[in-house]
Amino acid sequence: MVKKMQEKKVYVTEEQAGERIDKFLTEIEEGAFSRSFLQKIIKDGGVLVNGIAVKARYEVRMGDEIRLDLPELEEPTALPEEISLDILYEDADLIVVNKPKGMVVHPAAGHNSGTLVNALLFHCKGELSGINGVMRPGIVHRIDRDTTGVLVVCKNDAAHASLAVQLKEHSITRKYYAIVYGMFREREGVIDAPIGRHPMDRKKMSVFCKNGKAAVTHYRVLSCGHGYSYIECQLETGRTHQIRVHLASIGHPVLGDRVYGPEHCPFPYLEGQTLHAGVLGFVHPSSGAYIEFTAPMPDYFLELLQKLELQCEII
Repeated sequence: MVKKMQEKKVYVTEEQAGERIDKFLTEIEEGAFSRSFLQKIIKDGGVLVNGIAVKARYEVRMGDEIRLDLPELEEPTALPEEISLDILYEDADLIVVNKPKGMVVHPAAGHNSGTLVNALLFHCKGELSGINGVMRPGIVHRIDRDTTGVLVVCKNDAAHASLAVQLKEHSITRKYYAIVYGMFREREGVIDAPIGRHPMDRKKMSVFCKNGKAAVTHYRVLSCGHGYSYIECQLETGRTHQIRVHLASIGHPVLGDRVYGPEHCPFPYLEGQTLHAGVLGFVHPSSGAYIEFTAPMPDYFLELLQKLELQCEII
C-alpha cells in the first residue's frame, strides 16, 4: 500500500545554519523520522534546497528554502488558548508582543500548552505564517522562556520571508538589557566567539566546541556598582543562548542564570536570568519603512536595579 505523501517547505534560520541537512531535518521533524530514513529520502531526490537536489552531507545555510516529500503523519497541532497578550503593535502582516517571563514561545516537549503560539492562535484566529509548520506558526525568531521583551510574529508567508531575509543580512536591530555579575574594566566591547553545542552537555551551548557557528555580541556598560553591572547588548547574530553564553565566557554571567552562571543565586526569588529584549527594529515587509519597537522594563528588573543601586536607563 502506497503511503500518502505530503510536500513541506521550511526555511533555515540563523541558529540552524551550518548543520548537515539530514540532522537538520531530523530536528525539524522532532524525531518523527529516523536520520537513516531521511538520508534515504535525500538520496532518492525527495529533498530540494533552493530547487536543487543535495546530498545528506550538505550543510544548510541561513535562508535556504527546503522542500521535501514525506509520508503524511498524524501531526500534533498547537491549539488556540485564550491567554492575555501585551501587544505593542499589530497590522495585517505582523504582530509585535512583549513576552512575559516564564512563557515559552512555541509548543515543544514538556510545554504543550500555555505558550505564546497558543495565545496567538486564539488572538489571530489562526491567521499566522505557515512556513515553520503547525507547531511554530508565525515564529521568525525566539527568545528564551525566562527572557522578557519584544518579539515579532508574522501573519503570512510573504512577511515571514521578508523578515527571514533581514535576519540573514543582520539588518534587524536587537538590543537587550541585562544585569550581570562583576565590574567591567572597559565601558564597551565586542565578543566575537563562535557558538555550538557544549561538548559534554548537549542541552547547553558553548564557545568551547568544534565547528561552532559565528556569533558576535556588542555590549555597553550603562552603570555598575556593588559587584554587578547593568549593560546593553546588541546582537549582530542570533545563536541559541548567545548573550548568556558570550557573557559567561568573559566572566560576566547574567544574574539569575543558573545554567551558565553560579548555581546559587544571591537572590533566590529570581526565576531565571535577568535579561530583557528591549528594542526591536526592522523594515516593514509591506510599506518598506523602518519601524522600531520598545518593550518596557518589567517591574522585577526595575526593582532589582534599585536594590543594587544601579542607575537605570528607562527604555
